[in-house]
Amino acid sequence: MPFTFERIGAAPLAENARQYMARMRDGVRLATDVYLPAHRQGDDTAFPAVLVRLPYDKNSRYVYFDRIARLFTARGYAVVVQDVRGKFRSGGSTLPFLRESQDGYEAIDWIVNQAWSDGRVGMFGDSYYGFTQWAAVAAQHPALRAIVPRVTAADFTTIWQPAGQNVPVWLEGVEYFAHHWVDNDSYEYRIDRSARPVIEQYEEAFRAIGARSLWFDLLAPRQTGLSTQPGLHPFDARPVPVLHCVGWFDNIVTAHMRDYMELASRPGWDAVQYLWAGAVDHENYRLAQAPIRDEDDHNTNEDALARMLPDYANPAIDFFDVFLKGIRPVSSLSKVTWELGHGDWRTSSAWPPPESTELTYWLTDLARATGPLPGALLADVPDVPDVPGEHEQATQWTHDPDAPVPSLVEDSFAYLHSYPDLAPVAARDDVLVFSAPVLTEPLDLAGPVAVDLHVTGTAPEFDVFAKVVDLGPDGRVHQIARGQVAVRAADTADEIHLDLGHTGYRLRPGHRLALLVTGSDHPLFLPAPGTGENPWTALTAKPSTQTLHTGGACPSRLTVTVTPTPTPAPAPAPGA
Repeated sequence: MPFTFERIGAAPLAENARQYMARMRDGVRLATDVYLPAHRQGDDTAFPAVLVRLPYDKNSRYVYFDRIARLFTARGYAVVVQDVRGKFRSGGSTLPFLRESQDGYEAIDWIVNQAWSDGRVGMFGDSYYGFTQWAAVAAQHPALRAIVPRVTAADFTTIWQPAGQNVPVWLEGVEYFAHHWVDNDSYEYRIDRSARPVIEQYEEAFRAIGARSLWFDLLAPRQTGLSTQPGLHPFDARPVPVLHCVGWFDNIVTAHMRDYMELASRPGWDAVQYLWAGAVDHENYRLAQAPIRDEDDHNTNEDALARMLPDYANPAIDFFDVFLKGIRPVSSLSKVTWELGHGDWRTSSAWPPPESTELTYWLTDLARATGPLPGALLADVPDVPDVPGEHEQATQWTHDPDAPVPSLVEDSFAYLHSYPDLAPVAARDDVLVFSAPVLTEPLDLAGPVAVDLHVTGTAPEFDVFAKVVDLGPDGRVHQIARGQVAVRAADTADEIHLDLGHTGYRLRPGHRLALLVTGSDHPLFLPAPGTGENPWTALTAKPSTQTLHTGGACPSRLTVTVTPTPTPAPAPAPGA
């Protein structure tokens, strides 16, 4: 049966924009839409510009910039949206990352030489078009005054290969390049991620298309370690004001928060770092509406999109009013504006909030870890033995690559769209479950989350996935934060640290904080084959056994950051 795919080309041009083919220094021309505020024909009004450089077709419904631009132009900003090199209407080779710094500089240079430009430029956008902002910062054009990167990372290498860590193969993330970075168009097709060798599925796709993704080849079957910021790192460039916009349910929130925390502590950068953090995912679906109903799906429903866009764009416009137009004082901005999931919006002078504290839960009572919910205990007091080795406990779980633990979502970028109940996962005998006691008062998480485990395994290399979850009184289980690590058997004498990123989340009375520990998460991640072979090319698989140790000299634990729950104001006395 022939391999089938859908080729997605450029959408029609926006009616409210004018397209230019901006010339880069090497002669390549990049398709560039300009949206201008309303002004009289022939007047000499000049505007600050907001530049967006993206690979997803500047005119597509997916990025909806014809609608976003109206919000910016209504506030007096020109909006410039550009297809990056090699994508859709732009010329040049289709290769991500490596030319974005130079092209970003030259795009800004093109803007400031337009008659309608007042010489001031900011940048805005999500994911890859958050990355292009950081690439432009590295180029240090003097007209670039502020950026608003959303749900992104300054160096995408840190997403799939964090410094100093071995991680499982994030198949969903690597597959992105096989769909979007083949040539000017994008390609939709389905892959059987359970077939072996899985790499052959992508080779078949490239043969059918007649072209291949060069960046996919740098990541699969072996990562080359090539940085997506090959020149000056943006953090070593001239500081510019940054509004980091993150989502607590974004699948790359760990990388983005790592960027924010580094810059917030770096002299020169620290004074101009701002954080906006919402209970949203990568596609801007909201926890408050999850799972998403058809009438609330902004990806398909025009009314839902109209309701969503002001909350999406206004924080950036307010930020640019300060750092591009200069019409509002810096004091009008809070350093941190964040949403407590199932709670309210708050502001703070720093992140984590200065009043927050760490709270550690110790994994205990392991005999119940493979049992039904609520499983074993997350205790707030460790076992401290009088005799070395006393109180040490162990439990085991099996990882079967042919029957992996299901992800329950195929698209974690839109995690809140389906917002799966993980209770069926927690009920599996290859998943360890630990739960804290039922809460009688709210528990507000606000800051980093981490898990430290002592694990050994029978396979040469195995994976450990940890998910911190909310176990409701109705038995439903919902993810709060997650992390994963690939472990070589030779390294298991040491403690295994899993960074689960940051969150802002309220566990309500009657709920429990819980932890799931597994050996796979498929199809989002390629299962470790259990043989030591490369999971991309492995033809066979072998079950393995992992052993979790805790207590005594092996204190496996979960650490969360909590902030005090505000005390409600007393009700006024009758007649007062």
